[in-house]
Amino acid sequence: MKRIFDITLKDLTELTRNWMTFLFLLLMPIVFTLLFGFAFSGSGKPPADPRLPVGVLDLDESSLSAELVALLNGSNVIRLVTDEQATPASLEQQVVEQDLAAALVIPAGYGAAARTGTPLPLTTFIDPSSLAGMSVQSDLLTAVGRLMNAVRTAQIAVAVSGDETDFEPALAETLAAWQDPPVRVNDTTPAPATTQTTGNAFSHSAPGMMLQFAIAGLLTAAQVMVSERRNRCLQRILTTATSRFQILMGHYLGIVLLLLTQFLLLIVFGQLVLKLDYFRHAGATLLVALTAALCIGGLGLLIGVLAKTEEQAIMFSLLPMFLLSALGGAWVPLEVTGPTFRAIGHVSPVAWALDGFENILSRGLGLQAALLPAAALLGYALLFFLLAVWRFRKVSE
Repeated sequence: MKRIFDITLKDLTELTRNWMTFLFLLLMPIVFTLLFGFAFSGSGKPPADPRLPVGVLDLDESSLSAELVALLNGSNVIRLVTDEQATPASLEQQVVEQDLAAALVIPAGYGAAARTGTPLPLTTFIDPSSLAGMSVQSDLLTAVGRLMNAVRTAQIAVAVSGDETDFEPALAETLAAWQDPPVRVNDTTPAPATTQTTGNAFSHSAPGMMLQFAIAGLLTAAQVMVSERRNRCLQRILTTATSRFQILMGHYLGIVLLLLTQFLLLIVFGQLVLKLDYFRHAGATLLVALTAALCIGGLGLLIGVLAKTEEQAIMFSLLPMFLLSALGGAWVPLEVTGPTFRAIGHVSPVAWALDGFENILSRGLGLQAALLPAAALLGYALLFFLLAVWRFRKVSE
């Protein structure tokens, strides 16, 4: 064990001697986390209203026209856009120029005519052949139908009481009943825990960039191993009682400790500065970080064994960084891709590590949700380590 720790200490001393290593492993992930976080969050702006914009011009300004506008305002499909300077011609022009999905003009006398049960036709500017036009048209018909049903109910109330002043209260009561119907259909199926998401824009970019630059940081670790062979230091070590396995374990432990330190510092930064709740389930976070360090450390060990020159060490480190990060969703979440690409993306261990971190940060899940990603990362770690051992036997012979 002492020989393993001696090699580990030697590697850590070489890796941390240059302050550029610290700059690369810590500051670059922070810079790119902020860059990607602000890019995908719209610079902190609230999300835009997804409803279809519909211009409205009320030329009647009666109580019934106001009720119709109120019904439309409560729609989940359309969003009313009002302009005091609007005219029917200007609204039509905005629809033609596609600034509005549709426009509605309530004619003068609409309320009085509707009260008699024969409302005046509404003027609409709409493209009924488009999907947006059909959606708006359907929502307008629904709102008008509810208003006229309420008018008829109010007329019945007036006919029963014989008091014309009962019309407005009956109308208001009927319209209110639409908001609170006597019978509701409720879905009692419990929502899966994965739907409990947080709105922090950095919940994806922070772990994504942390993992990407952890792979990029393997460059320096691989160069240490290349330099060891080039200076014939490896050959001298092999003449001692130190076994090949101890040499590999020493290098591996050094890489893992460096990665784990990097992860913990960036996790603390994310918790305190970016307000990411890594510590909500500290055990799960530590498990994912540890297995990710073991996996990426195994990859670094394999790169160090394969590379014969420093140029190869650079190439073998940067290629996995770009390939595994892009494929694994470090740049763009796999959730926004199709199922085929999502399945292909999980060939990358980065995807499994991101699943583990996002289960904690975005979905509010605990240790159980981190077990599968951790198991996948351990599988990759074992694969990379065994490949490194196999290759190292040939290199050192």
